[in-house]
Amino acid sequence: MNASQASKGEKGSKAALIALASIPLIMTLGNSMLLPILPQISKQLGVSAFQVSMIITVYGLIAILMIPIAGYLSDRFGRKMVILPSLILAALGGAGCVAAAWFFSGTTAYWIILAGRFVQGIGAAGAFPIVIPFVGDLFRDEKEVSKGLGIIETSNTFGKVLSPILGAYLGTLLWYAPFIAIPVLCLISCALVIFLVRTPKPDEEPDKQSLREFLSGIKEVLHERGRWLYAIFAIGGICMYATFGVLFYLSEILESRYDLHGASKGFVLAIPLALLCLASYGSGKIIGKNKPLMKWLGFGGMAVLTAAMLVTGFSQNIYFMVGLLSLAGIGIGVVLPCMDALITEGIKKESRGTITSLYSSMRFIGVALGPPVVSLLMNRGHWTLFFTMAGVGAVGGLLSFFAVTPSKKDAEGGGQPERSAFKAKKGGALRQRAR
Repeated sequence: MNASQASKGEKGSKAALIALASIPLIMTLGNSMLLPILPQISKQLGVSAFQVSMIITVYGLIAILMIPIAGYLSDRFGRKMVILPSLILAALGGAGCVAAAWFFSGTTAYWIILAGRFVQGIGAAGAFPIVIPFVGDLFRDEKEVSKGLGIIETSNTFGKVLSPILGAYLGTLLWYAPFIAIPVLCLISCALVIFLVRTPKPDEEPDKQSLREFLSGIKEVLHERGRWLYAIFAIGGICMYATFGVLFYLSEILESRYDLHGASKGFVLAIPLALLCLASYGSGKIIGKNKPLMKWLGFGGMAVLTAAMLVTGFSQNIYFMVGLLSLAGIGIGVVLPCMDALITEGIKKESRGTITSLYSSMRFIGVALGPPVVSLLMNRGHWTLFFTMAGVGAVGGLLSFFAVTPSKKDAEGGGQPERSAFKAKKGGALRQRAR
């Protein structure tokens, strides 16, 4: 390959990364942007607070169930072949919500909106979770993979930063304006993927495995590497649990104690998220392909999260809390790109989509658990809430210290991950036949 071709390939990869980074941004906006306007939706449709909360919950629950299926399909048929229909599904679900708000009212509109969110959740399952392994496919150099994953996490977090501000602002224009934005943004992202993302050619023709063979291979991967994979799954879930639990807590007290609403509240909520976003970008830039560094940064980030939660329990002063919860956000921002890189670079391409989708499912579980668990803990007192949050963070820190253990080969800058036992057995059988 000459210098001109290499430069062209590099530009193409960067353009593809920009297109892929639009997906987590839009998927995050599509869910979190609704949080500030839930009270408005409740009033407009005449439904209870619990019923309106299901607009968020149904999206997350169906995504948790569908993500592993989407991961398998992406391994079997290709990442792009799953992402594009998923974005279209998410757009159709959003359009259904808009139609419900435009043509219907009351509980009829509510149930149609709920159905639209169900469809949107299916689309979300095949969009953002597939981006993580796609980045691993896109670059050959592990350092570039780490940088790319840092950008993906930054985009995801930037969506969280924008969500409370943009959702509150759009809600002042029209109560269902955030629903209108969702299909528009999904179609823009779909166009970017179509025109800018080229599926990289594999080094060798992939094996056409049956579902049974594929599941056997996944089982072997989990058996061989289960200790650190399960630890990373748990750490991802803990980070999301802490993020959304803290957001829920701040949102509640800013309204109830400080009478902050709309965009003003959104700007305060954006402070810890903005720092999380910057930390994700910085972490992705510096980790390169150094897996021991990923481990220790992950441990350090969990330690910062745990300490911040513990100290927050000693005071209810709003400035003190926002400052410490912002520090917790930095810790989470450092951890996530490290876990993304470890799980993406440590798994062979044939199984990468499914394994990373299991990781994404755990993150969605954390998102779903954060607000309801924190709402229950708030009734037991400020100290109890943050002592519990610190305890959960400590569990994540211990897992990162004891269970996330890069191999000696990785520590030396290691090349490709070892083949799974399934592949090794298959190769051995073929060699035996050849004899």
